[in-house]
Amino acid sequence: MGPRPLLWLARHRIGLATGRVARALGEAEAPRGPFLSPRAPAPPPLPAVQRDAVLAAARALGPAVAHGPFDPAAPALSLDLFAPGDVRPVWEANRLAWLPLLAQAHRLQPGGGHLLRAERRLSSWAAANPPWTGPNWACGQEAALRGLHLALAHALLGGGAPGPGLQALLRLHDRRIAVTQAYARAQDNNHTVSEPAGRLAIAWALGGDETRHAAALSRAVARLVAPDGGFAVVSTGYHRLLLDTLSVVEWLRRHHGRPSLPVPLPTRAGAAARWLARLVCPESGGVPRLGHQDGSALADLSLAGPEDARGSAERAARLFLGASAGFPADAGCAWLGLPPGPTLPAEAAWEATGTRGWAAGRTRLLLRTGPLRFRPGQADLLHLDLWHGPENLLRDTGTGAYNPPAESGWWLDHFPSAAAHNLIRFDETEPMPRAGRFLLARWVATERLPDGAATRDAAGRRHARRVRQEGGDWVVEDRVTGRFRTLTLRWHLLPTPWRLCADGVESAAARLRVTTDGPVALALQSAPDSPSYGASREIPCLVLRAGSGISLLRTRITILSSL
Repeated sequence: MGPRPLLWLARHRIGLATGRVARALGEAEAPRGPFLSPRAPAPPPLPAVQRDAVLAAARALGPAVAHGPFDPAAPALSLDLFAPGDVRPVWEANRLAWLPLLAQAHRLQPGGGHLLRAERRLSSWAAANPPWTGPNWACGQEAALRGLHLALAHALLGGGAPGPGLQALLRLHDRRIAVTQAYARAQDNNHTVSEPAGRLAIAWALGGDETRHAAALSRAVARLVAPDGGFAVVSTGYHRLLLDTLSVVEWLRRHHGRPSLPVPLPTRAGAAARWLARLVCPESGGVPRLGHQDGSALADLSLAGPEDARGSAERAARLFLGASAGFPADAGCAWLGLPPGPTLPAEAAWEATGTRGWAAGRTRLLLRTGPLRFRPGQADLLHLDLWHGPENLLRDTGTGAYNPPAESGWWLDHFPSAAAHNLIRFDETEPMPRAGRFLLARWVATERLPDGAATRDAAGRRHARRVRQEGGDWVVEDRVTGRFRTLTLRWHLLPTPWRLCADGVESAAARLRVTTDGPVALALQSAPDSPSYGASREIPCLVLRAGSGISLLRTRITILSSL
């Protein structure tokens, strides 16, 4: 983690142990409504299908309150967030994502009872989650994301001075975020950005002091987002959450007529928006499942869901680049009054901190690279993803869950491992051994190459991966050096029927042919794949095994389908 995060973490733990954090929270009562403005500004002009989708989603809402297996009466700061089960789904269900949705429905159908439903749901949530008890007050980031949804819904309903109920609810969330700022700074991830973003949005809504929150948010972005758009958390899912958070803040800034956010936030956010736009599939909105994926989709005004990132990419591009990511009909941007701009130009090759990519026609490739300034979440250095149209032909196998049930406990070791990625493993050992639930030890050294990247593990074994296009084919060249007994290369494949050939595999979608400078054994096997958070299935996997005499493996990928 490094000395800086460790010092912040130590400060946080000392605050918990001494009771300082609890004393700072103090006593508080659950606020009472009404919470929301009865105003119903005219909705944007929308196609009937988009209007109908909002109203259908509003009618289909599930329960407003969720605690899962966690005790809602237990003190939040000392709650065990692992033993009872997985807290991640509980937190997602309590982010109040339904509140902006009901604000949209109220604007479309003022007499439809949507505002009354929103009031009742908020009252139920506040009563079932008294301040500082249960899982939903256990995390400052969750309070921040709820604060962003509260502020956004209030603005969508016309804004203005919030009533006493909403003021009290927002102040509770601001207080909860404030007392664990040291923990947020220790994480060097979305916590570090989301929490000052939440406080800034709340300050605007309440008319409070915004200066220090804006400065803290800009400092976090300056530290964690590189000038080329690479994010400290090399994960398409968390990169999307980063942009969703910054996009809500930027739109609220404009709504409230506040000054521009401090540099370098706007330019770094623009670079991060360009990074995501490169990876979004135009047909499906899918993105490579690089890094940890937990299904977050903040302020999903497009109703796209966690599997479709087109709305997030389009909103961020319009706000921070004055351009379109290529999805001009996005309903979420219509709700925010964001006009489309010129479409971002296509790039045949690009590079950012932690990744690089190539594109030709409908084919896109993504390579996970270094340098490793921040802790990696998975042993995925040099993983390669390949897409053709909406089909993810060579894929990252996802996340599983952060705290899976006992029968799926192997997920914690498998999905973050090199064996779950399109990588070479030496002697079937991990290049970076696990040092905790989210920590890896003995980080590999990384090296930039003109057409790829290389890594060297703690045992001195080097893997160099280069990518090039030859005609209509793509060639991935892997060269290895160092001492090892065996070598295993895995290619995780699109879940469709594949046939093993003498030199690779073939399906209706693509053909993989492998050439080497030594003997190799090929097998077509099944491998675990996590298509979404908390789910697992089996997909085909081409496995190549060789002995110590090998130094070169070349994989030629031919696209066969016209998808």
